[in-house]
Amino acid sequence: MGASVTTGLQMVAARPCIPACQRLLGSRAPIPSFARALSTQTGFASCRKTASAGPFVSLNHKRFAVRAMSAQGLPIDLRGKRAFIAGVADDNGYGWAIAKALAAAGAEILVGTWVPALNIFETSLRRGKFDESRKLPDGSLMEITKVYPLDAVFDSPEHVPDDVKANKRYAGSSNWTVKEVAETVKNDFGTIDILVHSLANGPEVKNSLLETSRKGYLAAVSASSYSFISLLQHFLPIMNPGGATISLTYIASERTIPGYGGGMSSAKAALESDTRVLAYEAGRKGKIRVNTISAGPLGSRAAKAIGFIEKMIEYSYMNAPLQKELLADEVGNTAAFLASPLASAITGSTIYVDNGLNTMGLALDSPTLST
Repeated sequence: MGASVTTGLQMVAARPCIPACQRLLGSRAPIPSFARALSTQTGFASCRKTASAGPFVSLNHKRFAVRAMSAQGLPIDLRGKRAFIAGVADDNGYGWAIAKALAAAGAEILVGTWVPALNIFETSLRRGKFDESRKLPDGSLMEITKVYPLDAVFDSPEHVPDDVKANKRYAGSSNWTVKEVAETVKNDFGTIDILVHSLANGPEVKNSLLETSRKGYLAAVSASSYSFISLLQHFLPIMNPGGATISLTYIASERTIPGYGGGMSSAKAALESDTRVLAYEAGRKGKIRVNTISAGPLGSRAAKAIGFIEKMIEYSYMNAPLQKELLADEVGNTAAFLASPLASAITGSTIYVDNGLNTMGLALDSPTLST
């Protein structure tokens, strides 16, 4: 897991003078109100707060009568649902924004945190350092029911090498491989409904592909794409039918982004391909939907591993069709939608949340256009 390169180049695309960490979920206009869940009898009704929402109707039903009954918009109600978000280690990445959006919609939140970052994360939570960024649209604070140590590079205990077992950064933590975390969540809660993969790491990300070693390339693919396969493989047996999984990708999967090296572009391409294949397999086996969000750049702490974050933020602002700040909560809101019954027919898709930058074939700020 390590420094998340996914949250590195999935930074909030903002003008450089605007701190991305100040634009988290709920920092501006609130999410549309969350109201009564999808019902085959009453359709949608709206309310101002999640607390007054009606009962949730499971996706196990084969038919739905969807009716918009409010001028305030379609509601997202995830009350009664439980989400596990892998890859939350601070309060300014996309994983955090997704957790907040799901919590605002009523979901119970569990998170998996990279083992070496676990102590700092839990201490910050306990001491209230994240309280400001935990605020939800209704004024309450996001509650994280439980934080699990997790290193998604390792599937089971027998795959952990001796040097990692002896590493002081792992001392005091146990049951942190993917298999063990899934088993622990099962013992603690029985089932989950939503699985979020917000993990990536490329130890040689600053190297061009031509200069990337086999070890560095395989490490990037292992941490950034196979980790999603492993998570779904082990969590699928405890996911309720009708559940959803969401991962995070980046446009480097299909376009050349000089400087985004070390095999990370290959890992993102693999993740998107796996999304399509897993949508079929998990859909047929467990009635689980599988989608990925291709997010624009986000100025997170982990993004510093890339080395040219501010340039990518400025490039996105100058060249995207929508010349505006891209907020982390816009990605969070999209994830909440994809996890909800409103997206019950969407699976195997890559959803772009980047102000439309992915559609552009010409850089508007190119010097050649001014000559």
